[in-house]
Amino acid sequence: MSPHDIYLLSPEISLAAVAFMVVLADMVNGPKNLVPGVAIVGLAIPLFFIVLLWGEVADWWSLLDPQIGEREGFSIPTLFGTLAVDRFALFFKFLFIGSVGLVLMSSYGYVERFSERRGEFHVLIMLSAVGMMLMAAGTELITLYVALELSTLPLVALAAFGGDRRSSEAGLKYLVLGAIASAVLLYGMTLTFGFTGSTNLEAIAVAVGNVADGTDVFGIPLLAVGIILMVAGFGFKIAAVPFQGWVPDVYEGSPLPVTAFLSVASKAAGFAVIIRVFFTAFESLEVDWALLFAGIAAVSMTIGNLVAIAQTNVKRLLAYSTIAHAGYMLVGLAAVASRTTDNVSIGSGTLLFYLGAYAVTNLAAFFAIMAIMERTRSELIESFAGMSQRAPWLALALSIALLSLTGIPPTVGFMAKLFVFGAAIKADLAWLVALGAVNSVISAYFYLRVIRVMYLAEPKDHERSPRVIPLDISVAVTAIAVIALGVWPKALLEIADRAVQQIF
Repeated sequence: MSPHDIYLLSPEISLAAVAFMVVLADMVNGPKNLVPGVAIVGLAIPLFFIVLLWGEVADWWSLLDPQIGEREGFSIPTLFGTLAVDRFALFFKFLFIGSVGLVLMSSYGYVERFSERRGEFHVLIMLSAVGMMLMAAGTELITLYVALELSTLPLVALAAFGGDRRSSEAGLKYLVLGAIASAVLLYGMTLTFGFTGSTNLEAIAVAVGNVADGTDVFGIPLLAVGIILMVAGFGFKIAAVPFQGWVPDVYEGSPLPVTAFLSVASKAAGFAVIIRVFFTAFESLEVDWALLFAGIAAVSMTIGNLVAIAQTNVKRLLAYSTIAHAGYMLVGLAAVASRTTDNVSIGSGTLLFYLGAYAVTNLAAFFAIMAIMERTRSELIESFAGMSQRAPWLALALSIALLSLTGIPPTVGFMAKLFVFGAAIKADLAWLVALGAVNSVISAYFYLRVIRVMYLAEPKDHERSPRVIPLDISVAVTAIAVIALGVWPKALLEIADRAVQQIF
């Protein structure tokens, strides 16, 4: 590994180094706020390197003044061609670092419930993020698999961090089902390697191109089975139907900060891998990827929203909500998979915009729920009764997040659905857009039910609990971002469009 390779991997290396610093800070036994302080401030280091590398692969001045023009971004291979540094990977790295920072800040008071393990809590989240960053940059199947395991195993431990029966069950279920999905994914990768003779995505694309040209038809069923198994493995990661069985119980049993991180970062990492693998290695196959992704999207949206109606636990409600939103994101993926007559992808940046919008919105919802539960000590929706009187600004923040998840203006969720559905219409997927619109109306029932309880039901008590300033800041930042990006989505959309140019 050359010094230049170390520089290209500086975000991952520095984040791992910060995790090591947190371990040392925890061993020092200093003030109890030393560990979260070191963790949150230390995130500035990998963030600095991400910004620096973005300038390496793209012209920063074009963001400030579009008239200057932008040179074409390019991909820099590193670590013997197993990883790539490009705007696509850097977009997701920024998303992961932002999610880690906000989750750690919001959990400042929450970790006091297991204060003797607060160091491990911070370290596991950061190490999981390292794996996710490597997933976004991976250009080789073995590297992607190792990165996926690095991101998943810390989450298994975090899911069981609560220490009670529900939390232990969540960790065990995530471990067992995750192991099965991992084995299925690895078997699919093995079959793909057996057919193509390589684990490098570009080399796989060449071998698959021979199939598309009709010059090499041997082993096509083998390749088809391999791809199907890989779809199943990645489908588990993004919580798409029919691979979503783990989601409700794991979300309910995990500590709230872990659930927030899992719902946002893990899903984004899964989509990053799907986009890079399928639109690099298997793009030339004469398979209607649009129909495949559209079918999974339709089922995920419908099942997620219909089952969410019956939920009385707010964490399970958001669990089924994330399944439904996996379907909305797959609508964008189906639109991208559809090509125009001149073989141009449609709305490729809208999917990344949706991922960013969903991250901000879901974090806002979970942070507000975390703050409210500090007062109610209950996960039941009925316990939120009268919260508009007990904590007006928290009720407002949660309402903003839920309206954004529904897709009501002027929130960023509305703009995300507008862009994704618009791209799907251009891709001749009007039937899928109609189904998505119907599902959005269905989702309004259970999202607005929570708002109705907070504003119209009488509070059971008027007790006020102490406020946790870092958590309040996290709620305020994400709630403001939901409105700001909804009113002015142009900046995020332009960055998403530029980031995705490396793939399409």
